Amino acid sequence: MAFSLTILVLLLFLHILAFVLSIGAERRRSEAKVVPDEYDNRTYCVYTTDASTVYGLAAFVLLLLSQAVVNAVTRCLCCGKGLVSGCSSTCAVLLFIISWISFLGAEACLLAGSARNAYHTKYTGDYLKHDLYSCATLRKGVFAAAAALTLFSMLASILYYWAHSRADTGGWVKHRDEGLGLATQHHHHQGPEFDKA
Repeated sequence: MAFSLTILVLLLFLHILAFVLSIGAERRRSEAKVVPDEYDNRTYCVYTTDASTVYGLAAFVLLLLSQAVVNAVTRCLCCGKGLVSGCSSTCAVLLFIISWISFLGAEACLLAGSARNAYHTKYTGDYLKHDLYSCATLRKGVFAAAAALTLFSMLASILYYWAHSRADTGGWVKHRDEGLGLATQHHHHQGPEFDKA
């Protein structure tokens, strides 16, 4: 399998777009404050925009798509023709594991952050008792962690794809050379018989 520039550009595009959306989700996290009801003595939570949830879910889908692309091209490292032993194949296996760990970490942060950001406190309190102190909001840094893991996943996926391409191409060359070697040995083996005839 040769290294494809089209696949490289596609992986870069999907990861960078997911990274930008994760940063956008971090910056647009829902904020809330306790306000009194103008008609009675109750208090309730007022939230800002839910754009962060949409950004987070969009980044989740893009990152999932990028992981599907790199694993489809490399046949998930276990369904292909096999790799030759050597530095490239060892690097491919290690980078395969690292890319999956960083991918799962980023996806977990994006999914958990989106779900938590979409949760709004429905409880109402008594204004005189001040029993509603705060509103449930997403902790700062969850989407930022997802963005960092997305960049790490991008680097690991691209390096894994490159290492897999080198090992896979090397395997084809090795088998071709072995085939030529067998053909040469077979020709030498038949030589004396033809001489006797």
